Amino acid sequence: MVPFVGLTGGMGAGKSTALAALERLGAATLSTDAVVHELYGDPRVREAVVERWGPQVAPAGAVDRTAVAGRAFEDPSERRWLEGLLWPLVGERIGEWLAGVRAATPPPRAAIVEVPLLFEAGMEGMFDATIAIVADEALRRERAEGRGHALAEERVARQLPQEDKARRAAFAVRNDGSEAELAAKLSAILDKLRG
Repeated sequence: MVPFVGLTGGMGAGKSTALAALERLGAATLSTDAVVHELYGDPRVREAVVERWGPQVAPAGAVDRTAVAGRAFEDPSERRWLEGLLWPLVGERIGEWLAGVRAATPPPRAAIVEVPLLFEAGMEGMFDATIAIVADEALRRERAEGRGHALAEERVARQLPQEDKARRAAFAVRNDGSEAELAAKLSAILDKLRG
């Protein structure tokens, strides 16, 4: 059986870098952020957010993710509504993807899904194992700012501190060094998962 693994971590820790490394190491990978981005192009999702928040969240017929985030994070009930709309659809996509991965010949080393709010959403139980990517705070800040974000956004997005994610994960991986060092740590975890 192909191990089904959830990958998480705080902003700027290197989740996307880790996901790309895992793919190069022979794992099948999926990003829930990419799935959500794709879902915003689904007419059902577009119609639902326009009905909820008005046409300004989908100018010219395309969902403006920044406008949606602004509405969703201004009020906890609005955030819960959006999560209630998106997460079942994300779950469906993950299920379809996993069925395809498990049917692949030869099978990949693992099926890895990147979920930024994995523990916050209570999703850890659906995975065989979880990996948290963590990094030095100054390095995380530098990486986040390099992408136009601030670590303060992490609190607004109700993310757990990275130490909590590391404690709750089956595997915690420090990403303070080179990509080659990160890949070596991840490869060792893939070996353990295949036992």
